[in-house]
Amino acid sequence: MSDNTISSRLYPTRIDIPAEARVQIVVLLNQTLAATSDLKTQAKQAHWNVKGTDFYQLHLLFDELAGELEEYIDLVAERITALGGYAFGTVRAAASNSILPEYLLDILDGKDHVTALADRFAIYAKHLREAIAKTDDLDDLDTADLYTEISRTIDKRLWFLEAHLQVAEIKAENGNAGTTKTQKIPAAVK
Repeated sequence: MSDNTISSRLYPTRIDIPAEARVQIVVLLNQTLAATSDLKTQAKQAHWNVKGTDFYQLHLLFDELAGELEEYIDLVAERITALGGYAFGTVRAAASNSILPEYLLDILDGKDHVTALADRFAIYAKHLREAIAKTDDLDDLDTADLYTEISRTIDKRLWFLEAHLQVAEIKAENGNAGTTKTQKIPAAVK
């Protein structure tokens, strides 16, 4: 049976979400499952191969990211099956259905790993926000809530990754390696 046929097939359930909506939600969740699995393995790739002066802290950070993503893999897959769908959780399914670009296997430098992961976390975060809106439109507030939960953590992790890069980016923008400038916040906003 092809993935197309099985992705639109539901097994019997008493859940009160219409089948037409559930098919759309399951397809979206399977795309999320693929991306989450892919992102987890990319974080592990960085964890195993990072080198440089920040090795230890990045090694731990990348492992923590992968561990959190592992939890989300299970939550997403279980939501798929709760809706009467089939979870496509194999490595091959993830590789063929992920929205993320391939991770370069020869990266060693910590900053390069951080940049690669930040780029991918940003893509993934955007996907999650779009999925929140889509599942909300389909009146599946439970799945929208699941996406919101994941989105909050992913945004926080993107912040953690970007914090490693921002000083260098600010220095480059200012054309001065000796100082950094921050955006002045108006007194009324403070």
